[in-house]
Amino acid sequence: MTVAEQTEVTLEVGQHKELPVGPDGTGRHPGREMHAILEIGVRCPERTGAPAPGTGPALAEVLVLDTSRSMLHPAAKLHAAKDATVAAVRMLPDGTAFAVLSGQFDATVVHPGPGRQVLATAGPGEREAAERAVRILDADGGTAIGAWLDLARRLLKDQPAPVKHVLLLTDGRNEHDDRSSSPLATVLDACAGQFVCDAWGIGDDWDAELLLGITRRLHGRARAVRVESELTGAYEELIATLLGTAVPELRIRLTPTTPGTVIRQVKQVVPTEQELQPVPAGPGGRAAEYVTRAWGDEVRHFQVVLTADPTGRERGEELQLAAVEIVVPDVRRPVRLPRPRPVVVRWTDHPLDASRRHPGVRRHELYQQASAAVAAAYRAWLRGADGRDTADHALARALALAGELGDAPLLAALRLIEAAPGTGRIRSGLKDVDWQHLILSSALTTPPEGPDAPAGGDHGGPLPAGPHAAGPPGPDAAGPALPVRPDGLIECPHCAWLGPADSVYCGGDCGRPLNGAPA
Repeated sequence: MTVAEQTEVTLEVGQHKELPVGPDGTGRHPGREMHAILEIGVRCPERTGAPAPGTGPALAEVLVLDTSRSMLHPAAKLHAAKDATVAAVRMLPDGTAFAVLSGQFDATVVHPGPGRQVLATAGPGEREAAERAVRILDADGGTAIGAWLDLARRLLKDQPAPVKHVLLLTDGRNEHDDRSSSPLATVLDACAGQFVCDAWGIGDDWDAELLLGITRRLHGRARAVRVESELTGAYEELIATLLGTAVPELRIRLTPTTPGTVIRQVKQVVPTEQELQPVPAGPGGRAAEYVTRAWGDEVRHFQVVLTADPTGRERGEELQLAAVEIVVPDVRRPVRLPRPRPVVVRWTDHPLDASRRHPGVRRHELYQQASAAVAAAYRAWLRGADGRDTADHALARALALAGELGDAPLLAALRLIEAAPGTGRIRSGLKDVDWQHLILSSALTTPPEGPDAPAGGDHGGPLPAGPHAAGPPGPDAAGPALPVRPDGLIECPHCAWLGPADSVYCGGDCGRPLNGAPA
């Protein structure tokens, strides 16, 4: 096989190397955390979704339909769920292990049949039988999602396929978790690392935070349809993506190389935020591995946080803190891996140098603030007239942050909530489901569009993108600019954080608006 026919994994490490030796103005040493952004890509050659010869099917799939009573109000939800499930089953290649589950107070195997504890094997007859079983489903009972996922876990437990996937659909809010023998929190602990789960909402009464909680734990994505008829196309697109999986499992191996270096956190930050937990990297040694799953032809970003000790180190000395390596276990196709990359530090006494952050780190902070602003606007909106002013201010902040990020999809989602462009006010007549869609939109993240357009520039300052980059005009504008210190920094008056003079929001504990942001 030629190099061009191999799947290739790429790795780049982005960071600002300087960390402060001395304490900040409060006497703390928060700057002794080194933040690095890992940009990992998988590039795969043109090929079919068929497995490599002699390797067997690449996918084991469990489709879970919510068939609680609410799916009949309106019945279009249940009809759409059936159509989408049948379309997904029809796409499964021969030999693929699969099952269809019905979810109510408990979970039932629709196909290959009630009480069966094995998966069906896709072929013409099995696909047709599954379709017949799905078409006659009715809806009754309540919603206990923990029981649904627990049955999926047991069915997938002994499957040899490298990609184990659950596609979950619900229109509800897990209202009957307390009646289930398998509470959701306990089930998620048992399911973590066993399969990938994508969760979808349909109708007007699903819960975005519930879907996000499931998918963040199970390495999937949370999505929803606004119109029932959109579900079939969405399912077909997702199954096609799964069948094109190039790397079922990819591990990030981190090895501290300098005494005093500690790995504090590793998380995915693009296209969604997911906390990663370490797994043993073999006997002995200081390395830890962080598992990511189901890669197609794509790029993801990860944030690594290390703490470092400057004791006995020279100022200006460049020192490697850790090595980053990519590991692909049990690979079925030839994969070309990148060479290991270092994470380094250079200790400095200069506060301006120490305040700089890689634009990817700053960008993720802005996304966190935007998501928090959306959540705050929603909570205030739920209070009715009493929360209107608070909700408007939170929406204005979310708009300003989306503009600073240059995130067109997030701006578009926010403008569906806004009364009129540029007002920063919440429109009347909103439904709760409108907010649920916005919460999902605020959980999606994107990288900068190109190397010349980083979010916030090299040191995390503002990017004047979009009409809301500085917030709405008028009385909501920020007050006087903060004074710039002789060292080129400004100090947050609320928590004493020091940062670049063009910071729009505090990068410290309080996260409050500073220069040019809505007050």
